[in-house]
Amino acid sequence: MTDVPLAVLDLAPVAAGTSAGAALRHTTELARRTEELGFGRFWVAEHHNMPAIASSAPAVLIAHLAAHTRTIRLGSGGVMLPNHAPLVVAEQFGTLTALHPGRIDLGIGRAPGTDQMTALALRRTRQGLSAEDFPRELADLMNYFTGTDPGPIVATPGRGDLPAVWLLGSSGFSAQLAGLLGLPFSFAHHFSAANTLPALALYRQHFRPSEWLSEPYAMVAVNVVCAETDERAEWLAGPAGLSFLKLRAGRPEPLVSPEEAAAYPYTDLEREFVRERRRGQAMGSPETVYRQLTQLQERTGADEMMLTTMVYDIADRVRSFELVAERFGLSGGAGRG
Repeated sequence: MTDVPLAVLDLAPVAAGTSAGAALRHTTELARRTEELGFGRFWVAEHHNMPAIASSAPAVLIAHLAAHTRTIRLGSGGVMLPNHAPLVVAEQFGTLTALHPGRIDLGIGRAPGTDQMTALALRRTRQGLSAEDFPRELADLMNYFTGTDPGPIVATPGRGDLPAVWLLGSSGFSAQLAGLLGLPFSFAHHFSAANTLPALALYRQHFRPSEWLSEPYAMVAVNVVCAETDERAEWLAGPAGLSFLKLRAGRPEPLVSPEEAAAYPYTDLEREFVRERRRGQAMGSPETVYRQLTQLQERTGADEMMLTTMVYDIADRVRSFELVAERFGLSGGAGRG
């Protein structure tokens, strides 16, 4: 898969004993380094009411990252449309596009990315929070950018300042919609591996050429932890597995150290949950990760792969991407190390 572009998804993970400010500074450091390494895009994801994740305001963070990088594409993976009025999203990403033309992606999701109480606090009304409202709100958003159906409200910036729009998904709904609208589609394999192949099949089956794309373009997001050895990668992955376990149990916490994760008294059921979470992802030495990512790309036919790495220490996070870049022969991949 040497010709398949590689991209980065970052959640600005908050390590225990540190702050959200430190997490955001580390994300900035990672964006700069992955640009040097030759990765093509760097996306940040919208999450709320999660102590382990600081990327709650993608548009603000993207503006900061754009000011500290030069060429890498920056975007949202994604903006959760049910949380926002379409006009606000159009103005925010229209502003980003006007300031940084040709560099901004707007990945849009239909889930709130949080619990219902927090979603209601964000939206301040239940209107628009249903999945059934998503196609209409997406159409409103696109119209603010394109002005295809002019109305009394003009998004400025927004109209004429169109970012590259993607639909994101972890099931078949957004896959079909992305296909019908002729938009690129990014699938969240990193937390919905069982649905990857069915969703991509639906996307390609329903694809209609559009002014945006003449043929389907699918990206697959995958968890990656790369280290010098398989054993060290497994060690570094411990905190993310425990964090997800606690999140699913309704007890979200900042990312603990690998030592604390290894000492956690897992039940047999909890260990199986973490093992299942890692299935289908890429974890190990550069050779192991290369083999796993190549196999995943061959199974999915992905046109692009987006890698997300959730480890405790920023040095290990940066090193993981350096090792991947070197093994895949990215420009800059033989640099620092």
